[in-house]
Amino acid sequence: MYALPILKPHRAPRVDPRSARVSLTDLCDLACIYCRPHKRDGYLERRLGLEAWRSMLRGLFEAGVRRLRVTGGEPLLHPQVVAFVRAVREIPFEDVALTTNATRLEALAAPLRDAGLMRLNVSVDTLDPARFFRMTRGGRLAAVLRGVDAATRAGFDELKLNVVVVRGENDHELEDLVRFAWDRGMIPRFLEVMPIGEGQNLRDRVVPYGEMRARIAHLLEEAPPVKDPDRGPAKYTPARADGPDAGKRVGFITGTSDTFCGGCDRLRVASDGHLRPCLATNDGLSARHEAEHEDSAAVAERVHEAWKQKPDGDTWKGCTEATARDVSIRKIGG
Repeated sequence: MYALPILKPHRAPRVDPRSARVSLTDLCDLACIYCRPHKRDGYLERRLGLEAWRSMLRGLFEAGVRRLRVTGGEPLLHPQVVAFVRAVREIPFEDVALTTNATRLEALAAPLRDAGLMRLNVSVDTLDPARFFRMTRGGRLAAVLRGVDAATRAGFDELKLNVVVVRGENDHELEDLVRFAWDRGMIPRFLEVMPIGEGQNLRDRVVPYGEMRARIAHLLEEAPPVKDPDRGPAKYTPARADGPDAGKRVGFITGTSDTFCGGCDRLRVASDGHLRPCLATNDGLSARHEAEHEDSAAVAERVHEAWKQKPDGDTWKGCTEATARDVSIRKIGG
């Protein structure tokens, strides 16, 4: 008896990808419990250089990408991250954002803003130093909080606080994290643990959206959450209009309990030039050769070819699919 292959129905040819998550490096200085097993899980042998990245970026734009998010690993570990942001801003992308664990943000927040970075997401799962150390396997919360403070001073167009909620770890901190973010002009966003790669080991510790929201219901309007147009899968609920935080809001990302594949317009680019049309599978193809030969038109063609492998979101359910267990969140930036 042999195992049947996993079938991934693909979409008919459709519009080009509108957004891309670009993993500048697969290196990371933390090992969060839902992301990687330890700090020795292996890194890529080869990554794109800055000139190759310039061609990759131009090719993405030529292929229809208009929104770009810089990720890792941890992108601030890359020695040319500021120069990379400047290179991105030479191309007329409509939106340029970056996601960071903030361990190096204190020194880099202002230079990134000066380079043209528009929006910033900071990942902080707990405000307890001991718990932070445990959940990140060695992270120092004080340095991260200094990075958050530097980001608030830098004047980004928008700051978001990303929190992966793990049952038995930080699920009792939701209100504290909301108030922490609101006090600093940030938008807090709570993410369900997704059973991708290492997250498979936390399937029984997923806190679903309904439970998260119930824990902070007294802070929020009763209205259903709503997505921002053309801005990814998060849905937002406003703070109570009759309270002191009117005008603020909280976001939720339901990658496990309510997958959002049907509306996904996102392509992922690994730091070695591999193009991935879906987070929950390793399918895709490489555009490294084209990028390293500074052929942006050929990169655009590779993007179109990769996009044809996009699973049909009407039947494909993202990180709940069996292929998700073989994906490394760290290598592709989530």
